[in-house]
Amino acid sequence: MKNKEKGRKRVLWGFIYVCVFVVAFAVSAIIKMTYNPLSGEMQVNWNDSVGRVYTDIAYGEKEKNKFDLYVPADHTKKTYGLVVYLHAGGFTSGDKSDDADMLKWLCSKGYVAAGINYTLRDNNNSKTSVYTMSQEIKNSIPVVKAEAEKLGYNLDRMAISGGSAGGTLALLYAYRDADTSPIPIKMVFEMVGPSSFYPEDWTTYGLDQSPEAAANLFSVMSGNTITTDMIGTPKYEEVIKDISPYMWIDKNAVPTLAAYGRYDKVCPFGTVKHLVNALEKNNVPHDYIEFPHSGHGLQNDTKLSAKYIEKINEYLERYMGSK
Repeated sequence: MKNKEKGRKRVLWGFIYVCVFVVAFAVSAIIKMTYNPLSGEMQVNWNDSVGRVYTDIAYGEKEKNKFDLYVPADHTKKTYGLVVYLHAGGFTSGDKSDDADMLKWLCSKGYVAAGINYTLRDNNNSKTSVYTMSQEIKNSIPVVKAEAEKLGYNLDRMAISGGSAGGTLALLYAYRDADTSPIPIKMVFEMVGPSSFYPEDWTTYGLDQSPEAAANLFSVMSGNTITTDMIGTPKYEEVIKDISPYMWIDKNAVPTLAAYGRYDKVCPFGTVKHLVNALEKNNVPHDYIEFPHSGHGLQNDTKLSAKYIEKINEYLERYMGSK
């Protein structure tokens, strides 16, 4: 009876940790929607002379399987670059419309831009995981390409980006799915997206102290069953790989621009080292910008926000230059 009681307590605490994680990420979504370190520099006077937006184009059968497509007014070029931006929201909230300013700004620079929604984890979608979200993004890209071509925009190169949860999904597509992408991936840029899932790095949630909570939370996120005895073994590496962007980095990985806050408690700062180390080990062209006074919202380092925007422009010109 005592063992059964201990087992129930472990499950309960595991459930509590999952709830804490979801709440923390939901709060982060609010922070990122109310404060965006890029917003001031990316305002565009949007009108027909800049471009046009086509909203809620379906790419699948689920309610959230829709995207918005922003196309530049100049449709005389033979080819165009596509830039995809994936919204924040902790895998539980958020919408493509949250990034309208970013998408208009990208379109004003001559790119076709797409904001893509994906099925979020909630009470109605309890089987949804980071992996299933990433598969929806993967399935959306051929439809984005086809719809752009219907409008007269031939896409021959692509960049993908996002913030927080969207940053993780962007990294997964850039590293894991690049080989099967219908449009060649040239670069990825993102902010504060978790790239690894080791309990010892997720200290802000106490996962380093509770194998049961770690197994519960990462089971939910990966969509795989993880037990406490798997943690720290090759089997754990195997089941967590599908949602761990850094594990897919090799010498052929695309150039990467990433920004993280040293005091981030939502995407624990301890996770960042795996991404940076993998990029360095494989000699992947990259820039890593660390915000030394900021948390998840990157709100306390104004000069570095300007540097990040400068780097976005530099990367887009170098790897996605207009034709």
